[in-house]
Amino acid sequence: MVSAVENMAANTSWAALGKATDLRNRILFTLGLLIVYRLGTFIPVPGIDGGALRDFMESAGQGIGGMVSMFTGGALGRMGIFALGIMPYISASIIVQLLTSMVPALEQLKKEGEQGRKKINQYTRYGTVALATLQSYGLAVSLQAGDIVADGQMGFGFIAACMITLVGGTMFLMWLGEQITARGIGNGISLIIFVGIIAEVPAAIAQFFASGRSGAISPAVIIGVLVMVIATIMFVVFMERALRKIHIQYPRRQVGMKMYDGGTSHLPIKVNPAGVIPAIFASSLLLLPVTVSTFSGNSTSPVMSWLLANFGPGQPLYLLFFVAMIVFFAYFYTFNVSFKPDDVADNLKNQNGFVPGIRPGKRTAEYLEYVVNRILVLGSFYLAAVCVLPEILRGQFAIPFYFGGTSVLIVVSVTMDTIQQVQSHLLAHQYEGLLERSQLRGKGAGKGKGTRKKRSPVRR
Repeated sequence: MVSAVENMAANTSWAALGKATDLRNRILFTLGLLIVYRLGTFIPVPGIDGGALRDFMESAGQGIGGMVSMFTGGALGRMGIFALGIMPYISASIIVQLLTSMVPALEQLKKEGEQGRKKINQYTRYGTVALATLQSYGLAVSLQAGDIVADGQMGFGFIAACMITLVGGTMFLMWLGEQITARGIGNGISLIIFVGIIAEVPAAIAQFFASGRSGAISPAVIIGVLVMVIATIMFVVFMERALRKIHIQYPRRQVGMKMYDGGTSHLPIKVNPAGVIPAIFASSLLLLPVTVSTFSGNSTSPVMSWLLANFGPGQPLYLLFFVAMIVFFAYFYTFNVSFKPDDVADNLKNQNGFVPGIRPGKRTAEYLEYVVNRILVLGSFYLAAVCVLPEILRGQFAIPFYFGGTSVLIVVSVTMDTIQQVQSHLLAHQYEGLLERSQLRGKGAGKGKGTRKKRSPVRR
């Protein structure tokens, strides 16, 4: 049954956005910072030969180059100052979260509240600098080896300038994301990735239809791709909203001389508790070695030739490793970060809640672990299917642009979360309006009673 809050949120009118000044300011602030991000993708790194880079990306755009460029909003294809994107911060955040669940000192720090959270965020920033430095050095060396650097710019000076520019761009993006999260609407980091993907979609669609007009792709393939995209989006929305509700019972309790009946509630467990983290982390592991080998132009060596032949997009080993990494990270991230059965069982026990038929404490933790294990079988294979199926179809039908399930997952998830936050702000604004009107009516009623009391002696 739909709750009163959900019913009220569903009936909230978007026309109330004009009256919600705080929400409107947050949206405008978010849009302004996202425009700054998009402008930064067009500012090039100093010392790059534009013609050589353009020729290289045209040849690599069908494969790994198009994939990486889409995740950076085209900044990598133009070798802009945001060419590394926000991926170093995401990788550092995932690593720190995983270490928090394995290192007792970090786990204790996480339990210290706001101060502990600030320390963990600081460690994440240090990790971002370290990862961005390593990746920028590898990219700078690869650019030199691939003859993409302008004449007279080769050497240590270019490497240093390229590293400083790319690391600074990543740290600026991290700051933008934090500002959007704190003072805007939605999750800043997710919105930056979302805008980077969406910005490349119009050009990819135009290229797709141009290939159809030229006869390179048949009309049946075009219709099939459109149907597949719509079906994938619908499937992702359905699975992201799917929940497994565990019934929770609270006992009767006595407060003073009154006895209160025990309430009932439910513990919602998502079919995919880890979100898009497994897909992003698996993609970053697969993209790193192939990206370095592609940009370095070192594909003639035996190791690089084997990597490009077996771990390129659509290859059997690539798909098998992708599925294995997604399943592994779905389980690992869920049980170590997003949903810890022991912590949930302890919280229920502290609140005097219990699962009917299950003893509180250890038995409840074992039951929750059993339920989540079964759910993750479906959730992990759902993630793997959404991420891998477009790769297979893209390779079979030679679609001339990158279309991946990871992109669809990110776009749909971020859209749903942002809309939910906007609705929450509108709902809060609606509640504030109701409280203000009730207070005004209360004051008016008080004044009426006062006047009647003053006139009553006269009537007598």
